[in-house]
Amino acid sequence: MDNNYKPTVLIVDDEKGLRLGAKRLLTGEGYEVTTAENGTEGIKYGTSQEFDLAIIDLKMPDIDGLEVLKRIREKYPNTVCFIATAYASYETAIESTKIGAQSYIPKPFTPEELLQHLKEGYSKRLILLEAEKWQKEREERLLEVAFEKTRLNTIINSITDGVLVVNKEGLAVLFNPAALHFLELDKIIVEEYILDKLHPEILELINKFLTTKKQELKSYSIQLELKPNREFFIEATASPVHHPGNNLAGVAIVFKDITELKRIELIKSQFVSMVSHELKAPIAAVYGFLKLFNDDSIMLTDMQRKEYENRSMIRLDGLLKMVNDLLDISRMELKTVRREIKEINIPDIIHSVLELFQLEIKNKKLEVNLNIEQNVHNVFADSDEINRLFTNLISNAIKYNNDLGLVNINIKTSGNFVETEIKDSGIGLKPEEKTKLFSEFFRAKNEKTKNIGGTGLGLSIVKRIVDSYSGKIEVDSEYGEGTSFRIYLPFTNDVIEN
Repeated sequence: MDNNYKPTVLIVDDEKGLRLGAKRLLTGEGYEVTTAENGTEGIKYGTSQEFDLAIIDLKMPDIDGLEVLKRIREKYPNTVCFIATAYASYETAIESTKIGAQSYIPKPFTPEELLQHLKEGYSKRLILLEAEKWQKEREERLLEVAFEKTRLNTIINSITDGVLVVNKEGLAVLFNPAALHFLELDKIIVEEYILDKLHPEILELINKFLTTKKQELKSYSIQLELKPNREFFIEATASPVHHPGNNLAGVAIVFKDITELKRIELIKSQFVSMVSHELKAPIAAVYGFLKLFNDDSIMLTDMQRKEYENRSMIRLDGLLKMVNDLLDISRMELKTVRREIKEINIPDIIHSVLELFQLEIKNKKLEVNLNIEQNVHNVFADSDEINRLFTNLISNAIKYNNDLGLVNINIKTSGNFVETEIKDSGIGLKPEEKTKLFSEFFRAKNEKTKNIGGTGLGLSIVKRIVDSYSGKIEVDSEYGEGTSFRIYLPFTNDVIEN
């Protein structure tokens, strides 16, 4: 950071303690800080002068943080803005990204997290200012800028978004290394005819300017899936570049990686689909049972009434588990999980979970073998999380097992980890299923699992819990032979509460 210049920061938050604490921290780190206690003040200050950085609370009593973000970005598009919140959702993540937020800063955050976000944001701010300066100069010297070995070229090459400029003859006059990645090309030669190497939809985008005599002043954008199975999505935005006389000089195309945004949209779609499917059947079943109870013309025996009550409870228990799984995923995504870290004995957890599933084990006539190494280390973790981790894994070992099947659980010390292996003799996984095992809402679908219920969130939760303790998880599975999970949890107390 330049010692002769203090980057300016606007903090918009209705929490007085956060405003004052953040201001003291940032002032001590060489920033010039202005604070606003609500959205109205935030818009007033943020649009009256251009700040380098802005931290905006999402939820405020008068004006929503997204509206503050929008108003500031409309007036000063190069102000790098962050949304600070503990109540984010997929919808607000998508909306704030579209408006122009750099990223989220989840609450509560540490001083180190805040400083790191602002450091990265200020670096982007400098690049944006240099890029804006370069854009003004390139209108007069479009071809020459491709050859000059100056810091402008250095800056454009460092931008992670792809940049390609073609003149009105279709020759490449400027590009950065990132453009090669987005265009899936090995190389581009300055002043070569480039149009025949471009994706058809990108070519069509450029031709909106090159093949028309109409003076286009606006930009056009398209979204493309460059790699199948949603592996790589880009957004291409084409804008006209004019000579000083307002004649068309060429077209500038900027490529942005939107794979993560598409992933969020897919998760939202999967969530809606899953909830619609998983909620409809149990709610309809419970509603049907209640109608039977309420119909005086139907005489139910005590045994029938008891059976319908039990079936309703099973259905509602499944719904409650789904809701809890969704809440767990949301908390982990937003890093709002509250932990009570203490010394935990994993064998005790396993014994407790097995007792919980005694009825299911008995009904399927499973043989369960528990082997515990002597003097196995304890781990430092949150008891509820570790209980939930092994409840999911043991539940799967039972649910996806065959009648008269086998479950082997082995606990031992392995290096700096406590290794817990849970092995079943059940359905197993096909190779293509194994690669998606820890994805949200994924459930193996085949002739052997079609009657087994679930949300597809259990193993995703397991993976997130293991990762949060710097542990690891390994899976071995053969279709029709069974599955083995190995969980490695470090036995140090070097765990930081969120």
